[in-house]
Amino acid sequence: MFWKYLSLPQGLIPLLSVILPLFFAGASSGGDFEVVSRLFTIELKTDPMKHPSDVAVSKDGSIYVLDGVNNRVLVFNAAGGFLFKFGKGGSDKGEMNFPLGLCLDGEGRVYVADSGNHRVQMFTSDGRYINQIDLKGVNGNKPPDPTDVAVDEQKKVLYIVDNDNHKIYVYDLKAGSITKSLGEMGMRDDGFRWPFTIAIDKDGYLYIVDVINTRVRVISPDGGFANDIGEWGVDWGQFFRPKGVAVDSKDRVYVTDSYTGTIQVFDKKGKIIAALGDETGKVRKFVTPVRIFVDDSDRIFVVEMFANRVGVYKKKG
Repeated sequence: MFWKYLSLPQGLIPLLSVILPLFFAGASSGGDFEVVSRLFTIELKTDPMKHPSDVAVSKDGSIYVLDGVNNRVLVFNAAGGFLFKFGKGGSDKGEMNFPLGLCLDGEGRVYVADSGNHRVQMFTSDGRYINQIDLKGVNGNKPPDPTDVAVDEQKKVLYIVDNDNHKIYVYDLKAGSITKSLGEMGMRDDGFRWPFTIAIDKDGYLYIVDVINTRVRVISPDGGFANDIGEWGVDWGQFFRPKGVAVDSKDRVYVTDSYTGTIQVFDKKGKIIAALGDETGKVRKFVTPVRIFVDDSDRIFVVEMFANRVGVYKKKG
């Protein structure tokens, strides 16, 4: 299941082995490095994670990690200490089938994009099942493949990414129904090709990782096209296989690239600001970085899928 989202055509592997050592070889190629220091690492020595896919932090600092292949959510305290878990494999209420994304709302409710079951499930902050949104294929389309979710607290809507049908659904949390969808298969202003992850800023702008179009599409609060961030490539401001997106308190947009192992920072209009660097002044390389989350204190949480961990970082200075 997860290889569907991370696979690389075999013919590109020799090329990638040549170009990746050149990636961000020096800041002179067009940008700066923003040094971040690792605060701590979230992982389990016993009963370890297997290909975790997402992370979110509640208002009280609790850290929720989606341990997708193990079909569960792991919950840690603000310092990374394990608290509890919920979920198991299956299709009954509260069970999961290769979930890929999660988010929290202001009340601490947990929304899980239960990909293999074609639904979104809702849980309390302590893991009790509340409800679910069953997603059905219409007009001959495949059953929706929900890969991520995001809540707009002001509008009281939940955005659901449908990877297979190249759409974003708008679900009214009060009415309990999908009110409209955004996008279609394509490359133009209304197009997506296998969108994967989504983030929302404080003004209601949506940032959607449009994987095969190798960009982040920015959608305005009224649902219209705003601008794109990035393009295909391995230089500053470019992506090879973007996977995750997050927005910090200053509206800076962080984008992960799962193949180059890098994270770049842009302004919301798409101008490159920096790449995350290490204490030696070089680009910081991550192990298959997929999802990313920035909390209220601008700590950066990076899911390193194939390392089976979440790294927590803070900008130096």
